[in-house]
Amino acid sequence: MKVFRPLKKMILCLFLTVLLLIVQAICELNLPSYTSNIINIGIGNKGIESMFPMVLREQEMSKILVNVNEKDEKKVLDSYNLISLANISKKEYLTYKEKYPIIDNENIYLYNNKEDISNVMGDAIFNYLNQNKKIDMTLKTTSILNYIESEYKVVGVDTGKIQSNYIFKTGLIMILITLLCMVVSIGVSYLSSRIASKYAKELRSSVFSKILTFSTVDMKKFGTSSLITRTTNDINRVQMLVIMFLRVVVYAPIMGIGAILKVLNSNASLTWIIGLGIVCIISLMLTLLFIALPKFEVVQKLIDKLNLTTREIVTGIPVIRAFSNQKHEEKRFDKVNSDLEKTNLFVERLMSLINPMISLVMNGVTLLILWEGAKKIDIGVINFGDVFALIQYAIQIIASFIMLSMVSIMIPRAMVSIKRISELLNYNVSIKDSENAKDIKEVEGLIEFKNVSFKYPNAKEEVLSNINFTAEVGKTTAIIGSTGSGKSTLVNLLPRLYDVTSGEIKLDGVDIKDIKLHDLRDNIGYIAQKGVLFSGTVKSNIKYGNSSISDKQMVFASNIALADEFINSKEEGYNYKIAQGGTNVSGGQKQRLSIARAIAKKPKVYVFDDSFSALDFKTDAKLRKNIKEKLGNVTTLIVAQRISTIMHADKIVVLENGEVVGIGTHKELMKKCKVYKEIATSQLSKEELA
Repeated sequence: MKVFRPLKKMILCLFLTVLLLIVQAICELNLPSYTSNIINIGIGNKGIESMFPMVLREQEMSKILVNVNEKDEKKVLDSYNLISLANISKKEYLTYKEKYPIIDNENIYLYNNKEDISNVMGDAIFNYLNQNKKIDMTLKTTSILNYIESEYKVVGVDTGKIQSNYIFKTGLIMILITLLCMVVSIGVSYLSSRIASKYAKELRSSVFSKILTFSTVDMKKFGTSSLITRTTNDINRVQMLVIMFLRVVVYAPIMGIGAILKVLNSNASLTWIIGLGIVCIISLMLTLLFIALPKFEVVQKLIDKLNLTTREIVTGIPVIRAFSNQKHEEKRFDKVNSDLEKTNLFVERLMSLINPMISLVMNGVTLLILWEGAKKIDIGVINFGDVFALIQYAIQIIASFIMLSMVSIMIPRAMVSIKRISELLNYNVSIKDSENAKDIKEVEGLIEFKNVSFKYPNAKEEVLSNINFTAEVGKTTAIIGSTGSGKSTLVNLLPRLYDVTSGEIKLDGVDIKDIKLHDLRDNIGYIAQKGVLFSGTVKSNIKYGNSSISDKQMVFASNIALADEFINSKEEGYNYKIAQGGTNVSGGQKQRLSIARAIAKKPKVYVFDDSFSALDFKTDAKLRKNIKEKLGNVTTLIVAQRISTIMHADKIVVLENGEVVGIGTHKELMKKCKVYKEIATSQLSKEELA
């Protein structure tokens, strides 16, 4: 339900769209009946709509009413006005004389539109005609209409004009209905496109907001390539489904059911043919979808895999070229690409069978209706117009299924996408605010690690075990150890990029799990091991953590980080464009900009995760000096590989295989910590260490 929740905001547009679809369906469903009327009445009956004459001579009325009972005779006479010379004015006489030439010879009856007397008068005329010559019941309608036409000619009515007027009037109604249908169809297209686009935008925002709450563990569980596919490809599929749902899935059943009701209410006895066609189409569609549905999920997974492979190859092009492995990567990409092609071909070939097979059923139904209809017309059970209307209704019904079959190709794919998006939106984020999380806007910066242990999800062994130390305010605490000892993992626990497995980390005496994530991270300036910059300018990157700072504060931050040296060398200065990922600046410049960004945030705790590795010794020393002298009373944690970076720290924590093997100053550790001494002597000479 979370996937379709954004549609609640568009409920009025949805209601209006459905209303327009109903109007469109009603318009299209009425067209076949008008076509049938033109054939049956306009052409077959020469425009005569009623089974009784609108005008009749008095002497003919007397003959017709001979065999009619008293009740029906009264009903007929009440429905006509007798016109004679005795009861009309001269003006009326001239009017009637112009229309009916025999008015001065005999009296005539004019229908007064009070009541429909088709059944009574029709039977009376047929009985009158049947007195002289026995007429087959199959020719009842034809004989009655021929009598009415002949009587009109005697009275002086222009039967040709009646026919042309009827055809013109009915045709005009059909044109107006078609125009209305066109306007409504345009309205539906506009509204459905607007709804689908806005819905996709809202859903994309929801998915993106959810991804931003993910921890590092959550990101690794889904994978970057999969998250990108879900945010783009999957949402696009759902957007198309919404458009097709509004234009087809709602409309087709209305049309189909409406056409079936029209057929059932008609006098045609060929509805079983349409029923047979519907059963064939439903069976066909269900069979094909049953085979194709599992394959659609495979396609989406292969798209994920293709994205992952493409991303790996594109980002690793320098390494691939350095090792001359282009052919190997081409083969790897081609394998994934070929797997996707084969699966797509299977699905597309299978689904492409739907339209030709439905067309076969539709043409078969049309031929069967014509075959059976010809027999019914021959014995006088139905008219040709009824058969023609039935064919049109059959086409409308089957066309509804054809439209649904088009959507049926999309629905399984969209259902897979909905499932994938739903999985993302309903995912229970591993790191989030506790129920009793506190708002802490300002902190002093005292950090305590108490019996902290950590292991990665699904891992058997702990990466960190029983870590205990304190990082004091106004002092620099350094963390060093061999590769894989858990240094970066340790500092990643502080901003809760991961959560401790056991033990606790306290900030100013409060467990960080009891502090709101936003407040916790707002008070920590975290500079990652790999500097990450965003496309934009130098200015936008430095102000990324705190957009409200002045340009003066921005310059101050870049001055501390020694970034102003290369910024000022650029012609654009702080407006210098940074490419995506910071590819147009060096590693050292990227790190200094990352440090300036953290300083501009003005936090109380700084975490430098091996953030000086790309800097030369001179810049490294100068930058650390600036941090110590100009940042004031803050807590600083530095993770480093180089002894020269951390040897002047107030406290050094030495890690080995995830455990603390020494805590103290440089001099203290040189005396009592074997691991630290080995690292130090491997990097610096005795004179440098002294």
